[in-house]
Formats: sequence, C-alpha cells, structure tokens
Amino acid sequence: MPLQSNLSGKGSSALKAESTQWDGRSFEELRQECLSNGTLFEDEDFPATDSSLFYSQSTPVSIEWKRPKELCDNPRFIVGGADRTDICQGQLGDCWLLAAVASLTLKKDAMAHVVPTDQGFDNRYAGIFHFRFWQHNKWVDVVVDDKLPSVRNKLIMLHSASNNEFWSALLEKAYAKMHGSYESLKGGSTMEAMEDFTGGVGEMYDTKSCPDNMFAIMKKALNRGSMMGCSIDISSSAESEAKTSTGLVKGHAYSVTGVDEVTIRGRKVKLVRVRNPWGQVEWNGPWSDNSREWDSVDSSDKNRIMQNSREDGEFWMEFEDFKRNYNKVEICNMTPDALTDNTKRHWEVEMLEGSWIRGSTAGGCRNYIDTFWTNPQFKLRLNDADDDDDVCSVVVALMQKGRRKLRKEGMDLQTIGFAMYKAPEGEDYLSKDFFRYNGSMARSKTYINMREVSERFTLPPGDYVLVPTIFQPHKEADFLVRVFSEKKAKPPPPSEPEDETDEEKGLRRLFDKLAGDVRIFRYMTPEFYDRKEIKFDGLSLSTCHSIMNLMDSDGTGKLEFQEFKVFWEKMKKWIMLFLSFDTDRSGKMSSYELRCP
Repeated sequence: MPLQSNLSGKGSSALKAESTQWDGRSFEELRQECLSNGTLFEDEDFPATDSSLFYSQSTPVSIEWKRPKELCDNPRFIVGGADRTDICQGQLGDCWLLAAVASLTLKKDAMAHVVPTDQGFDNRYAGIFHFRFWQHNKWVDVVVDDKLPSVRNKLIMLHSASNNEFWSALLEKAYAKMHGSYESLKGGSTMEAMEDFTGGVGEMYDTKSCPDNMFAIMKKALNRGSMMGCSIDISSSAESEAKTSTGLVKGHAYSVTGVDEVTIRGRKVKLVRVRNPWGQVEWNGPWSDNSREWDSVDSSDKNRIMQNSREDGEFWMEFEDFKRNYNKVEICNMTPDALTDNTKRHWEVEMLEGSWIRGSTAGGCRNYIDTFWTNPQFKLRLNDADDDDDVCSVVVALMQKGRRKLRKEGMDLQTIGFAMYKAPEGEDYLSKDFFRYNGSMARSKTYINMREVSERFTLPPGDYVLVPTIFQPHKEADFLVRVFSEKKAKPPPPSEPEDETDEEKGLRRLFDKLAGDVRIFRYMTPEFYDRKEIKFDGLSLSTCHSIMNLMDSDGTGKLEFQEFKVFWEKMKKWIMLFLSFDTDRSGKMSSYELRCP
C-alpha cells in the first residue's frame, strides 16, 4: 500500500480504528447505552482496582479511584487547546511516554486523531472516553472510564498544570490499558510512543557521532512534522534520573520542541528548545531562561523565541551544548524520506509478520551458524524506481510485538536485529551452507533490546532474502517487519510451471488438488518423499493446523504455493537429519539415539 503518511490526506476520519473491548462494541455504542440507561460507564476490561496499577507490588499508599467531577467543580477535557504544558509527570516512571505526548501536541492532525474531540464533560457525558493508537500495523480504539487514581483528591499519575483539565490523564490511562497496567509503562523509548501515535518510521542518532549537518536534519524533521525526543545515557541504574549540576537529568526522556537561529554580534548561534516532562527542572547553563546571553539578542528575535521564560520545564540550549550533554536523538518521521537530502519520494510498504519459536524458527544471530538458517526467511524483490541511479532506496523496520504487556509474566524485550542476503537464482529457502559461505548485503548496525530496529539502505535491484533474528537462539517472540521502498518490495512470483523440476511439478499437482484443505499435510508421508524406511503413521488434524499456522508467514490464514514449497524443503532436511541419527536403521528414534550429540 502507498505510504504518504499514516495521518495525511483525508483527515483522521479516513483512518478506521478497531475496538479493543472484549465484546467488540464501539465507543459510541457504549456511550449511547450509558446515556439511555442513565448510568456512568465502568470499564470491566480495565477495572478501577490495584491490578490495573501494579502487577509486581502492592499499592504503596491508599489510592482512591475518582472521576473528574469528584476532584473539581468544573472539569474540562481540554482547556484552551491542548499543548505541551498540559503534561506534568506523576509518580510513574514513564517520562518516555510523556515526552512523546508533548511532541504530539505540536502535531495538530495527529493530536486530533489520537485524542478525538467528540467527547467531554458536557451534556453527552457518560463517564467514558476513547483514544486511538497504532499497534502492529493497525489503528485501535481504546475506551476507558474516567476513574483516575488519586490520593487526597490529587491525581498521582500524569496530570495537567490546570487542575480542571483531564485529557492527558485519560490518555495515559488508555495507553496503560492497552499494555495491561500502569506499571507496564515504567521505562521505555520515546520512539515507541511516537510511533504508536503516528504509525511513523523511527530513526536514532548518536550525538557523539552524528552527521555534520545534524542541526539541519533536526530543523527539517520539525518542519516536516516529525516528532523528536532526546536523552542522556546512564552507566548504571544508580544514575537513573540523577540531576546534574547543569539542571539536566540522566536516564530521562525529553522532548525536542523547536530549533532556531539568532544573531549576536554578527555571529549566528544555533539553538535547540527542549522540554522536561516533569514540567520543572531546567537547564541552567548558557541560553537558559533569563541568562545573560539573551541580553545580546535583538528584541524582535527575543520576543519571537522567548514567548515565556517561566519555570515550566522548557528551555533553550546552544546546539553545541545540546550535543555535548545529550547522547541520543530519536526522530519519528511521518514518511520514510531521508532527512539528509531534499529528495521526496513516493513510498510503498510491504508488511511481513512471523514468530521466533523455540525448536523451530528461533535460530539466533549469525554467530550461531548451526541454527541461524532456521530463522524466518522472507524473499523480496527490489525494483528500480526508474530514475538515473540504478539503485533502490529501502528502509527496513523490525518490530517485536506485545512485549510490554508480557512483563507481568516475567518477559521483556528481546535483543533483535536483521540481515539481508542476495538471493541465489532459483533458491526459495537458504540452507546452512549458504550462510556459512555468503555474507550479508545489508544488516542492522547492532542487536539491541528495543521494540523496533530500523535501518536505511541503498541496494541494487534484485531478489533478496530478509532474515529477522533474536541475538540468542531458542528465544521466543512475535514480530512485524515493515519494508519501505519506492516500488513495492513483493515476494518474487513463483517459477512458471514449464520451468519447474519434475519434483516441483509433482508438488504443484498435490497443491492444486488440495489447495485450501489443511489435510494436505496428511499426504506428506515418508512414502511421499520416497523414504519408506521411516516408520510413520501420518499427521493428526490438529498437527496439520499447527503446521499451517507455522508456515503462514504472511498472516493471511492461507498457504501459498511458495510457503508450501518452504515446508517441503524443510521436511526433506528434517528427514535427512532423522536418518543421520537413526543409526540402527529401525525407522524410529530410540532414547539412546535422541541423546547422541
């Protein structure tokens, strides 16, 4: 599908969002039922109980869940327009989310989609609100009741600087519901939330090794409507949220809300505007609020840039100080267009989904050459964009799915990466020997335990095999791959029947005969592979269903011939492996043979 921007074109109404309620009912249906019954909505999917707050600890204080009308006399959803000063961090360690929310308020179209304006505390108030988030290639609509955790009539989580404004607190609650609890939001990358608000494409820069034109990149990103955050690395957990002598906080997520230039004494000075989601604690070095540097700036520039200089968590820094003090800059772009040049392209996106399954497709990185080949493999054809350079621009983004929600089960983010290989002609599935003797054409710079890893490449047209992996073998997770290219990177078409081998023709006849019938796998007996020495009674129907789910790499619920061929090739390899360990040629595997290394 073409990718212009997930939030461009015909407006937010053009983007449909799925209900996440257990019964599938929409926000409007639930609100209308409450209005008809004269009741206020109570969310059974995310109840106002301790389990919605924490999963690993008991509630440290006596918390009361209260509706806004119980907390103030005149509650409002949004007061005077939503802006970045509406975000003040509470007791939860989710500054990464709040930094993204602050950036969201700068993008009015995205803001209107994520935070619909068809709700409030007016005459259609029913105690129910809804918010939209991008999750794994689809938009979801999350409804919540308006009961918020409070202590002594004060909100203890995200809140607005205005005591009667509640959009930001309710947004945080909806995001917590999507991930299972408030505690699930502790710690994260600003990029994660920025992508969930836009469906955009993330890129990360290290300020210590960034391009020479980094200031121009940041300026172009903000001009294009990109969302941006920054942070300071920590060397140990003891440094987390430690305040430095200059007023900055380590291991803390900030929003980048502006860049500008001023002239003093004939010299251009590059400035970056940064916001602390705490709503306080600011940089106290050069160009901070009320610093003497501003005395040398022309009054018109000063008035334009310094609209206010109160202690609101937002401040200006000189760009060189910014690079010196911060380590990472995260940019979420609305399109995959590069920020390093002025070229604007028409992008297409191919979505690929799969799973790393222990004992089957969890092969680990190339360090583990004996199992690497068992990872999911996706064959793609990159086509030239018909320009003069005879190369293809491609952005690959690998995302692991649903890990934050699994934290309560003791699981967290896996360390992930990917590699792309030039596909040999006629090969649909690459063997261990191929990877042993052939290097990758492109790969992720590093393996890292983040939700998404993305890289930009320029490659010659042709067929490639993409191999997404977890660093260590036998680790499990579900994943989504987005491949952005100027012409859609589709799997190459299957070979024409007249070009097929006799073996492939026999396989195609079976497939054509039983296509759509899961029992096709029952015919894949050792006799079918001409291996009568193996004793085998056939597959059960449930095993056939499991194989179908495992081999359905594109998530369509159906098996294409190419996917069926992959299973065929795997079965041949498994049979040969079985025979190599069946030392007594009994056709069965004894306990002794199973123990053999």
